[in-house]
Amino acid sequence: MSARRALITGVSGQDGSYLAEQLCAEGLEVHGTVRSLADRDRPNLEAVRGELRFHAGDLLERGTLRAIVAASVPDEIYHLASPAFVPHSWTAVADTLQGAATVAAELLDAVRDHAPEAHVVLATSREVFGANAPSPQREDTPCAPSSPYGVAKLAAHQLVGLMRAHNGLHLSSAILFNHESPRRSPRYISRKVTAAAAAISRGRQHELALGDTGAVRDWSAASDIVRGLRLMAAAEEPGDYVLASGVGHTVRELVDVAFACVDLQAETYLRTDPSLVRPPEPQPAIGDPTRAREQLGWSARTSFEQLIAGMVAADLAAPGEPAPTA
Repeated sequence: MSARRALITGVSGQDGSYLAEQLCAEGLEVHGTVRSLADRDRPNLEAVRGELRFHAGDLLERGTLRAIVAASVPDEIYHLASPAFVPHSWTAVADTLQGAATVAAELLDAVRDHAPEAHVVLATSREVFGANAPSPQREDTPCAPSSPYGVAKLAAHQLVGLMRAHNGLHLSSAILFNHESPRRSPRYISRKVTAAAAAISRGRQHELALGDTGAVRDWSAASDIVRGLRLMAAAEEPGDYVLASGVGHTVRELVDVAFACVDLQAETYLRTDPSLVRPPEPQPAIGDPTRAREQLGWSARTSFEQLIAGMVAADLAAPGEPAPTA
């Protein structure tokens, strides 16, 4: 029998590359979307580049994703391609809605028409709950997004539920909380901090400027999160799941752990930049992964300290320029 075929949108990104490694290790035939064939050469894909089948195209162009689904006819689909940086959604509202909601809708149409037996997982976000949601947040927590990004992700999340019920498709929404790795872009605070710790320890940078270090996030390892995506696709019945560690940490804890990895005292190098300070958050952004644990057998295996230590180690090993200071 031929191997099961999986399609990953956004395969060259953080989550897509880790997921591709897992699926290839399991023996699946893995297809991935990239914006251009040059993305095949991204370092994230080094371990599996020769095992992947690539589909190049701009998913924002109407019909591109439908054609890819029709050509590959996958057994499993993981939709990870989407705008991902929440602050940018305020300056690119239309693009955010198109990239997160409209593209998701086109995918669901394509699944219905060309791959109705496929098990599909869409990556959505804890941003669907908004800043005022009670903490911790669960699958049934009321949604009131507080950013255009959250609105777009909520539209995709709700479409999954509607089409699952209406068309009987195996569609699942993964409500993802913060998850990190050495493959995370330096514009995210986790990599900004770990890269700064590494750079300061090497004398390439002299300080780290941050905003509110009391903000709380639920950080998990990206490798743990993609394992949850795989379990969702493999489940007999579709469903929506919060994937999170269930433990909150402040930004200051992140800084202290990162700097301790290079035997430095964070307060010596930490500076508050008023331009980066945001209003206090009413509720901590912490997820409740109970449903995923009870129904999928999933839990985060990597501790917060292990995650940050691994990222600092990767930043120390990487050649490069000083980390950004703001």
